[in-house]
Amino acid sequence: MKLGDREVKRVGLGTNRLESTPANRAFLREAVDAGLDHIDTAHLYTNGESERTIGEALAPFPNHLTVATKGGYHEQRRLRNEVEQSLESLRSDSIDLYYLHRVGKTPIEESVGLLDELRREGMIRNIGISDVSIGEIDRAKAVAPIAAVQNEFSLDEQEDGEVVDFCAVEGIAFVPFFPLRGGNEAVNDIARSRGLTPSQVKLAWLLKRSHVIAPIPGTLNASHVRENLDALDVELGDEEFERLSD
Repeated sequence: MKLGDREVKRVGLGTNRLESTPANRAFLREAVDAGLDHIDTAHLYTNGESERTIGEALAPFPNHLTVATKGGYHEQRRLRNEVEQSLESLRSDSIDLYYLHRVGKTPIEESVGLLDELRREGMIRNIGISDVSIGEIDRAKAVAPIAAVQNEFSLDEQEDGEVVDFCAVEGIAFVPFFPLRGGNEAVNDIARSRGLTPSQVKLAWLLKRSHVIAPIPGTLNASHVRENLDALDVELGDEEFERLSD
C-alpha cells in the first residue's frame, strides 16, 4: 500500500522500546533481511535512542525501506529543531514520513504548514499526523497533503472506527499504534483452529477491517517480526471477522 509516495507492506514495526545495544542493532538488520520494509519511530522514543539505533544499524537506508518518525509531542514550535535532530540521529538527508506527534496548543494549521515548508526544502518527503480527529484531519489536509494518520486502534480500542473509514474515503493511510492490544475468546479459538498465533489473528482482523490500515506492532524479536509479516497471508472469513469484532 501507499504511504504518500512510498510503497510498503501492510505490516511494519513499532520501536518505542528500542535502545542502542548490539543485540538491537543486529535485530534491526535481521528484521529488514526478513522482509520488513516499514519502521516507525519518534524523536522522544527512549530519549532519542530509538532513532539513533535505527541510524546506526541501517543507514544508509536501502531504497525499499521506509523509515517514519514523529516530532512535536510536547512543543510544536520546535518542530524544525526536532526534524534536524532526527535527521542527524537517523543519519539521513531526508525523512520518508514525518508525523506531527500531537496537535497540542499550537493550531494544527500552523504545525502542518511548517512541516510543508520542510517538505518543500527536502528535509521530509511525506507528512503524517497522529492522535487526531476527523475535524483535525480536514483542517490539516487543507494546508498540505496528508499521507498517513496514526491513531490507536485494535480489537480492544475501536473508538476511532469513523476515523479509519474517513481515511479510506480520503485515500489516507491509517497506521494504528498498539495494534495487538485486547482480544477475546474468538481470537484464541480461531488461532487454534487455523494454526495461527493470536497476534496473527489480531493483525488479520485489522487488515480486513480496512484496506488503508497498516499496523506497526512493536517487538525486539526478529522471529516475531517474521510471524507478524506472515499475517499478510492470512485471510479471515466474514464470519470469523464478525466474531472477532464482537
